Amino acid sequence: MVSATSPTDHSNSARLAPRRELEQSTDHSSSARSAESSAGDGRRVALLTLGCARNEVDSEELAARLHADGWQVTTDGEGADVVVVNTCGFVEKAKQDSIQTLLAAADTGAKVVAAGCMAERYGRELADSLPEAQAVLSFDDYPEISARLDAVVAGRSFAAHTPRDRRELLPLTPVARRDSAVSLPGHGNAADVDEHTPAHLRPVLRRRLVSGPVASLKLASGCDRRCAFCAIPAFRGAFVSRTPDELLAEAEWLAKSGVRELVLVSENSTSYGKDLGDPRALEKLLPQLAAVDGIVRVRVSYLQPAETRPGLVEAIATTPGVAPYFDLSFQHSSEPVLRRMRRFGSTDRFLKLLADARELAPQAGARSNFIVGFPGETRADVDELVRFLTEARLDAIGVFDYSDEDGTEAAGLPGKVSAATIKRRYDKLSALADELCSQRAEDRLGATVEVLVDSVDEGVVEGRAAHQGPEVDGSTTLVAPRGGGVDLAALRPGDLVRATVTGTEGVDLVAVPDEMISAAPGATR
Repeated sequence: MVSATSPTDHSNSARLAPRRELEQSTDHSSSARSAESSAGDGRRVALLTLGCARNEVDSEELAARLHADGWQVTTDGEGADVVVVNTCGFVEKAKQDSIQTLLAAADTGAKVVAAGCMAERYGRELADSLPEAQAVLSFDDYPEISARLDAVVAGRSFAAHTPRDRRELLPLTPVARRDSAVSLPGHGNAADVDEHTPAHLRPVLRRRLVSGPVASLKLASGCDRRCAFCAIPAFRGAFVSRTPDELLAEAEWLAKSGVRELVLVSENSTSYGKDLGDPRALEKLLPQLAAVDGIVRVRVSYLQPAETRPGLVEAIATTPGVAPYFDLSFQHSSEPVLRRMRRFGSTDRFLKLLADARELAPQAGARSNFIVGFPGETRADVDELVRFLTEARLDAIGVFDYSDEDGTEAAGLPGKVSAATIKRRYDKLSALADELCSQRAEDRLGATVEVLVDSVDEGVVEGRAAHQGPEVDGSTTLVAPRGGGVDLAALRPGDLVRATVTGTEGVDLVAVPDEMISAAPGATR
C-alpha cells in the first residue's frame, strides 16, 4: 500500500502548487474542455479522472447521476464544494499519482472524496492513511453517489469499506451473472428503469465530461483471467458483458453528441459475449456499431492474444468503418516467462497472429505493452523478447519495469530479479522500442492514411490515422498541400480525411490531406 505521507518530491510539488496539479490532472487530451452542467447555482462537484479510459467512462456515469440530482458537475477543481478523484490503483506509479492528486485537491480547501480503483482496492486502509480525504468510496457507493456527497458537504462521516475480492460477488458460471445485483461501474444501468424496457427507450446514464470527436464505449467490466502479476480482477470483479442493445443505444447517444470515433474498452474485450451465451458476439457487434449514423470509425482495444480468434481478426481487419488496429496484450514473448505469468503464447505464435492480421489488412496497426524483470526472467528470455520486438513491426510499444503488487501471485514467486538488473533491462528495451517504433512510422512514408481530425489550434491541425489510438500511439499532423486537395483552413475536429504521409517524427506522422471522406456534421465551412 502507498503511504499518503511518503516524503516524495511529487508530494511536495502537489502541496506547493495544488491548482496547477489539479489542472494538469484533468487535461485528458488536446481537445478536452471542462463540461459544466447547467443545473443552476446549486452544489458544485469536480470530477478528476486518473488512469485508463474505463475510468473515464465510470466518471461520466457518476456525472450523470450527480447532474440528475441537481449538482453542478465540472472537471475544474476551482470553486468546487467537493472534489471527487476517480483514482487508479493498477501499479505503484499510478497509486502515487492518485495520492498526490488527492493531496493537491485538499490544498484547495474543497472537501475531497476518493473513488475509483485505488479507493476500492484499499478502502479503510486508504482512509486511515489519508485523513485529507473526507470519504473513501467503494464501487457499491456509486448508485448512491449524490447522497454520499451530500453527507460529505454536511460534515457527516461514514466508515470506509473493508476491501473484498469482488470476483466472489458474482456466480462462477459466466452466463449466471446477468441477474446479479452487483454494482458495475460504467454499465449505465439506471436503478429506476424497468429491465423489460427496450434499451433504446431507456435514458443513457452518462454525461460527457470532455468534448471532442472521440469517446470510449465500455463493452464489459471485470476479468476472469488469473495473470500472476495483475490485481485488477480482485477489485474490478469477474467478467460481465453489457448487452448489444445497451451498447448500440449508448453509441447512438454518443453520436448525437458529436462523437465520430468509438473506442471499445474493457479489461478483456476478447471475452465479450461469453456470459451472453455467444462467444462471437463482438464480431457481430462491430458492423452494427460502425453503421450507427455519424460514427466513422470504431476501434477495439484490450485484446487478449490467447483469445483472439481468427473470426475476430477478420472482423477487425476487414469490416468497413472498423479500424484495422490490434491492441494486443502480449506482456512478454518468452514462453517460460509467459507460463510463469499464467499466460499463453510464444514469439512464433504472436508473430503468426500479427502476420494473419496483416495478410487481411497490410497496413494494420498493432500495439502492445511488455513487462521486463518478471521473477525468473533470464538473459535468454530478454533476448527472445528482443527477437520478437525486432520482427513484430509494432506501431507502439509500452515497456514497464516489474514491481510486486499487493495480493498477486507474482509477489510471492521466487527468482526475483534485482532492481539494478530490472533498470538495465528496462532502459535497453525502452531504447529499442523507441527505435523500432520510429522505423515503423518511417515505413508508412508515401502511404495513404485516413485521418480523423482531433484538434485545430492556431492553424495546427492534428489527428490520428487508423493505426493510432487516442493519447497513446502518436498522432498525425496535417499540412497544407502544394496544389489542390483539401483546404487546411477549413478542417474542423471530427472531419475524416484521406491523406498521404510525407514525414515522420518518432512515432508521429506528417501528412498532406488529399480529400474529404466525411465532414463533421454541423461545422460551418
